[in-house]
Amino acid sequence: MNKTHQPLISHLVELRSRLLRAFAAILLVFLALVYFANDIYSILAEPLLRQLPEGTSMIATGVATPFLTPMKLTLIVSLFLAIPYVLYQVWAFIAPGLYKHEKKLISPLVFSSALLFYAGAAFAYFVVFPLAFAFFTKMAPEGVTIATDIASYLDFVLGLFVAFGIAFEIPIATILLCWTGVTTPKDLASKRAYVIVVVFVVGMLLTPPDIISQTLLAIPMWLLFELGVFFARFYTRKTDDESDEAEQDAS
Repeated sequence: MNKTHQPLISHLVELRSRLLRAFAAILLVFLALVYFANDIYSILAEPLLRQLPEGTSMIATGVATPFLTPMKLTLIVSLFLAIPYVLYQVWAFIAPGLYKHEKKLISPLVFSSALLFYAGAAFAYFVVFPLAFAFFTKMAPEGVTIATDIASYLDFVLGLFVAFGIAFEIPIATILLCWTGVTTPKDLASKRAYVIVVVFVVGMLLTPPDIISQTLLAIPMWLLFELGVFFARFYTRKTDDESDEAEQDAS
């Protein structure tokens, strides 16, 4: 076999091993949680159930929906909980190909991205859901009985979880833009007014059509942008002259 093919094959074997470990972790978490699938769904539905008029409840319109919907949620929760281990496997695969200074810069970003996604999902559940569902239930026309399908509700809240989770990744995106040299913290700060407009537009597109949800997404996005601009100063690429001076000082 050609020697040049051996490193590629070894990398593919390692990649397969890392992927299998990640899938195994997700499966183990799923097996541990599957018995509590209905309880997990009840926890997810609590923000809506708390706002429903007395005597009403959620419904299931499909024959298999009462079984499949909690299973689907449990699988997603398993992936959600296994993310740190999955990220570790990704990091263990790519880290050997990075320089030492790149590892020091990238490793905090990899794991802080997971924490920020968790923070976005938690913000959606504890802050946005109660306010949004209270608004929706109060806006129902007179004579209309609110009976939300459990599958539709799951799809709705998962969309919000993803929207808020991604929105909370703004500091990571900001830092990467500055680290790769696409822009600088100073340039980003000078465009603050445009950023505020953009985050409110994004909030309008990613959330339900009510001003409360839009504002609750836009304001954290703006604050996270400011946080990203602050930390991006530590990830800005040095110019060649600055690098030469640093090397001279080190010597």
